[in-house]
Amino acid sequence: MELSPVLTLDAVVRRIFDLRGQRVMLDADLAVLYGVETRYIPRAVKRNPGRFPPDFAFQLSTEEWANLKSTFGISNLRSQNGASSSWGGRRYAPYVFTEHGALMLSSVLNSPRADEISLLIIRAFVWLRQTVPAYAELAAKVAELESAVGRHDESINLVLQALRGLMTPPDKEKQRIGF
Repeated sequence: MELSPVLTLDAVVRRIFDLRGQRVMLDADLAVLYGVETRYIPRAVKRNPGRFPPDFAFQLSTEEWANLKSTFGISNLRSQNGASSSWGGRRYAPYVFTEHGALMLSSVLNSPRADEISLLIIRAFVWLRQTVPAYAELAAKVAELESAVGRHDESINLVLQALRGLMTPPDKEKQRIGF
C-alpha cells in the first residue's frame, strides 16, 4: 500500500526505533504521517490521559531527548509545518508512542488520513516483529562463520609459516661427504 512517495511502509519503518525496551515513534513523525501540526499531539495526550497510559505513550526525559538527537541527527524544530518558536526549537521533550499509542492517537485526532495511516503503522510494526528475529538469527550465523574463519586463518598462517621455513635455504654450508 502506498499513499504517496513519502508514505511507504519503508518510510514508516524508518521512523520506528527502540527506546526503553519498546518500539516507539516520535510525536513529530506521527504528526507528519497524520497530517497535523506537532503541537496537537501533546494536546491530544493531555486531554485524553485515560487513552494514553505509560505503556502507550510517554514523554522523553531531557537526557533521552539529547541522546536521541545526537544519535539520529534529529532536528530541534517544534513543528514539521514550519511553525517553530522564536526561541529556535522545542520547549519540551517530545512524546513517543508505542504501536498501540500510535493507533489510539488516530482515534483521537480528527484527521482525514487517520484510518489509512493507522493501517500503514500497523503493517510497519508487524513487519518489524516478523523480520527482526530473522535478522538476529542471520547475524548470529554470520558471527559464527566469522569465528570459524578466524580459526581457519590461524591454521592457514601456521601452515604458511611452516612452508616458508621449508623454502628457506639453510645458513650452513653443506658438508662434503668424502675426502
